[in-house]
Amino acid sequence: MTRLISLILLALVMSSAAWADRSTYVALAKRGWGYELRETMVGRDLSIPIHINGRDLAGASLCVVGERPRRTSLEVIDSFRALLLQTYGKPMTMRYAGQDASACGSGRTVILRLYSGFPPNKALSADLRWMDQTYQLGLPGRGYYAATSPAMAQTFFGRTGQGTHIMVKQPAMSPRSEIEAAFYRSILIEELFQSFTFGMDILIFDKAASYLSKLQESPLNLWRLPWESPAFMRALLQSNPPGLCTFDVFMMYAVAEAPVDQTNEPAFIDFIDAHYDDLFSRAQTTMNDPTYAAILAPGCKVTEF
Repeated sequence: MTRLISLILLALVMSSAAWADRSTYVALAKRGWGYELRETMVGRDLSIPIHINGRDLAGASLCVVGERPRRTSLEVIDSFRALLLQTYGKPMTMRYAGQDASACGSGRTVILRLYSGFPPNKALSADLRWMDQTYQLGLPGRGYYAATSPAMAQTFFGRTGQGTHIMVKQPAMSPRSEIEAAFYRSILIEELFQSFTFGMDILIFDKAASYLSKLQESPLNLWRLPWESPAFMRALLQSNPPGLCTFDVFMMYAVAEAPVDQTNEPAFIDFIDAHYDDLFSRAQTTMNDPTYAAILAPGCKVTEF
């Protein structure tokens, strides 16, 4: 009888622990995906319908413009492409199209502009003007856009389709230090992940809190620091994990498989709750696969430099 009671108590403890994990993941998914679209571009034509579902980019092609990928950038891109194939079940082709985004053509294409040195704001503006004309995005009439951070991405919804534009800074040559290599990897991983899942940033104000996702970040004031300075890189690296965590891979499987029209609706969170065990098990297996090592952060720990 004593042994039976002990086994029952053990089962209850294990069940409670599993439920705590489930509830934590569901709550985090609500914060990152259960949102109403926040309109950030003043003057955009708001009559254009918007459809939020990362699965829409399954099988899309990646068109790189600007600089060719450095070795570290290519490692991240190739590893992410492999992870997309694993989770979304469709390959993401990639090609380099030179300096002009119009060479990428229309269709289900994600534009990735890579650069080093000063932000190519003139090229960014030309990219968005071309996308506006191609997809009828209804962007404001002004013709000049400027980078506000070393990595930025946005998906635009138009009358003839949607277009995703990512612009990320990479090292001018090979990274000169460990901190530089980690920094450029981190910002590219984050923009790719958010673009292909539609997850939103999740702010953490408690510096003692542990991280569960690449989406989580501590707010920083880096206004006066040059983007290439070690101080800027160190601060950004200490604000969130350097790669994807188990939760992030879990969410990629969820986005790929949830039978919902949009992934920012309550039905998506219900799917995650109902399929938690299977999603979590596969995410753990994927995290242990060396194929994706270049973009994963086992343990979800912030890198100290």
